[in-house]
Amino acid sequence: MAAKISVFCVFSTLRFLVTLILISEFSLIEGKTGGFSVDLIHRDTQISPFHDPSKSHYEQLNNAFHRSFSRAAYFKKQTSQSDSNHALDSSAQIQSYITSKNGEYLMKVSIGTPPVDVLAIADTGSDLTWTQCKPCSQCYKQDAPFFDPHRTSTYREISCESASCAAVGTSSCDDGNNCEYRLSYGDNSYSIGSLGAETFTFKSSSGKNISIQGVVFGCGHQNDGTFNETASGIVGLGGGAVSIVTQLSKSIGGRFSYCLTPLVSESNVSSKIKFGNNAVVLGSNVVSTPLIKKNPDTFYFINLDGISVADKQIAYKNSSSSKLDNTTDEGNIIIDSGTTLTFVPQQFYDDLQSTLKESINGKQVSDPNGLLGLCYQVEDNIKLPNLVVHFTGADVVLPPTSTFIQVSEGTICLTFVPSDDIAIFGNLSQMNFLIGYDLINQKLSFLPVDCTKY
Repeated sequence: MAAKISVFCVFSTLRFLVTLILISEFSLIEGKTGGFSVDLIHRDTQISPFHDPSKSHYEQLNNAFHRSFSRAAYFKKQTSQSDSNHALDSSAQIQSYITSKNGEYLMKVSIGTPPVDVLAIADTGSDLTWTQCKPCSQCYKQDAPFFDPHRTSTYREISCESASCAAVGTSSCDDGNNCEYRLSYGDNSYSIGSLGAETFTFKSSSGKNISIQGVVFGCGHQNDGTFNETASGIVGLGGGAVSIVTQLSKSIGGRFSYCLTPLVSESNVSSKIKFGNNAVVLGSNVVSTPLIKKNPDTFYFINLDGISVADKQIAYKNSSSSKLDNTTDEGNIIIDSGTTLTFVPQQFYDDLQSTLKESINGKQVSDPNGLLGLCYQVEDNIKLPNLVVHFTGADVVLPPTSTFIQVSEGTICLTFVPSDDIAIFGNLSQMNFLIGYDLINQKLSFLPVDCTKY
């Protein structure tokens, strides 16, 4: 859902200085020279607390597609709002949006000393990490205990004058001059609380826990709406100054990577996210493309040049007057782990669909859910082509398992959809790739692997 944060306009120079200050505010207790990995749990797998056994696999897919459209709508709002912010004076109060709270992957983390376990949504489209905290004057029901900052020896409040407060934005200061945040979502859900710093412990999938001191996060004291009781907030993995990956940047070398397992997998193995040296992507088949800095800096922008079907290349086109950024066409697509489908401009989609029709010998049918545009009847002899996605400097070969999915008995559909408002490279297209983010060298890398064995 769209969320609004009252913030003050921070120019790029100040944002850079704030980031440097934030990076120096925490320390890694263990694993200083190595790295660590954490399980990413897809919300619809059997090991997820979100899993609803009463819903079929096809119903769960359809719900994920609907969440994609909702998420794309709010990505558009944030990018549009960010463009309009350039025209405001630095003293003007502005509105900013974050993406849907209903992400696709969950991450376990412990907060405080002694640690309190939290299961939160891992979101590459959000920056601020937050959880429900005591005292809670109005909180939504959650299965896990609320975090109590008075029962930990390592919690400290963040003042209104701090760089962290300037970076996250604040609607008010309390009587003690401590920073407060306010998030309001498009469905009237909200989170209001204090900005604090605390020790976060990540339960590494290697068996060794990694503790990090002084992580800036939101301690929500008033939270209500349509939140799910099994999740206790959000882990922000975006590119902004207060995201977890930016705060960890000095110790992890600005690197993280993830490997997303297919939604249909017999192994039911969790996806993995890795940080630091563990996140380095190596191999003869690695291809890399630049990460492009744009507003909002939360999102990871890359440049799509086109897509090839067989020997025919389709050049990227955007006929819409609505742009991701009014100043440049570079960085024309966002890569996002929390969006299931891939969104491309309508004219480009039409050309892609037309070319695919020429290459596929199957019988066309309609999507029974009415969401996807190019569908075929499942037949033994149907042959689906690879797609080569041409990012600047990186040709990424997507097999049919990354571009077509069975949406009902006997029907498969293309997982690309048209949108002139926003372009997003979604997680179905990312599955079975090790995808590495190098935020120091501003580079995104792809390596095809079997993520169930990674």
